[in-house]
Amino acid sequence: MTIERAVRPSREDEGPQRATLLELFLDLVFVAALALTSRTLAQRLDWVGAFQAVLLLMAIWWVWSATALATDLYRKQRPPIFVTTLWVMLGTILLAGSLPGAFAEHALLFASAYVAIQVGRGIFLVAALRGRRAAQLPARRFIFWFVVSAVPWLAGGLVAGPARGLLWAAALAVDYGSAWLRYPTPRVGRLPMPQYAVAADHLAERYQQFFTLALGDLILVTTLAFADNEVTPIRTAALLVGFAATVLLWQIYVHRAGALLEAAIEASRDPGGFVRSAPYTHLLMVAGVVATAAGFEVVILHPTEQTPPWLAAVILGGPALFLVGRARFEYEVFSRVSPSRVVALLVLVLAGPALVLTPALVAGLAAALVLAGVAVSDGIRAYGNPPEPPAPSV
Repeated sequence: MTIERAVRPSREDEGPQRATLLELFLDLVFVAALALTSRTLAQRLDWVGAFQAVLLLMAIWWVWSATALATDLYRKQRPPIFVTTLWVMLGTILLAGSLPGAFAEHALLFASAYVAIQVGRGIFLVAALRGRRAAQLPARRFIFWFVVSAVPWLAGGLVAGPARGLLWAAALAVDYGSAWLRYPTPRVGRLPMPQYAVAADHLAERYQQFFTLALGDLILVTTLAFADNEVTPIRTAALLVGFAATVLLWQIYVHRAGALLEAAIEASRDPGGFVRSAPYTHLLMVAGVVATAAGFEVVILHPTEQTPPWLAAVILGGPALFLVGRARFEYEVFSRVSPSRVVALLVLVLAGPALVLTPALVAGLAAALVLAGVAVSDGIRAYGNPPEPPAPSV
């Protein structure tokens, strides 16, 4: 290994690498961000609250996802990447801290933190690669598009009322859309597919880790709700049902497709396609976990009260969102969708009207039982059969 190769921050085509302790350190700040998003949704269960929670979650998710992709293109052990990661962590702490007031008094702080993270990360990387234009190109693409989206982000932080949500929705459309189109940039072009392919194995591991981290949101929110209120047998039962739901979400995720993601990438005709689709697939599953956490927080707080329609929608909608994302994930890995996912989704939809007449704990138990049915179906299908090889759809 030459001295230049040892110190350069860009790893170019050196092949996949494993997740580092630095990346796991970065992930810690997102536990708080996800938990605060769940609590924000739990405190306002209506159309406005749901819309705001979706925007907040999409912003948090895109900070993590864009950082995972950007830093994967470089050698994470080098000092510039360490400084960049600390910058993202600091910005995410400010982002998370402003979440409860993101649509009120802390709107400008939230928007400024988001823009500073996304634009600042690219600036750090360009500075670290000065004199190496080819290696700078990915970071330059990121800077261009995040500067474009910064306009509606900051404008939304300055205005009030419905206009804020609309401006932030437009900003997220720019962020997500430019990524889907591979960051087409004037005079630079799009991010080449081979660079996505180099990132594929590592990012598969990172998405698995983040989903597990997201389940920490469910554990944290339900535990805090339990600890902050009088301990009663019925509230204890609600906590146990929430814990069961957490275990079932994890079991359903890792069963076959979740455990074979890296093998599916290796078998794919288009490994880079997984990298492009993984953010959207996992966003659905993470959104399901966040909604489930919000629902179970309310269940623990008011286990015996009648379930209002919006609470039923969140309690059942969380697992439903997760199953939609998980079904898409399964299709990507195996080119099929298990019937149990479809049946479970139908049950969740049909159960909603009936559960509004029941105590909140019954609604939470119903959601957990549907997830249990999926997990049992998966176990029966796998019992006595050899491991199914991946057959990716791309």
